[in-house]
Amino acid sequence: MVDLSVDEWTQEEFLRNKKELEENGIKVLLIDTILNSIDGAETTLYAPPLLKNEPEGSVFVFYCDSGKSTKARLGEFRSKFPNHVCISLRGGRGYWRKNLRV
Repeated sequence: MVDLSVDEWTQEEFLRNKKELEENGIKVLLIDTILNSIDGAETTLYAPPLLKNEPEGSVFVFYCDSGKSTKARLGEFRSKFPNHVCISLRGGRGYWRKNLRV
């Protein structure tokens, strides 16, 4: 069972949890807050009006360059998206390994 009460996921946790959650019908989005996509990953641009239209209960995993800014902004994200789960990607874009698979 995936723990959705945490503040951060590593890349490995993101990939593993995304697979499990989507098998159970829960949408998981990797949200780009820095206008800089991650090679080899499907990302969604941070656009609050559009994200609010995502299904209730969807999981938003926010990333920046280092993971520090998105972790610091989790309170803001959670208040903007109260019907969604908000998590920060630990290490951000800088720690993403494009060849990692689970």
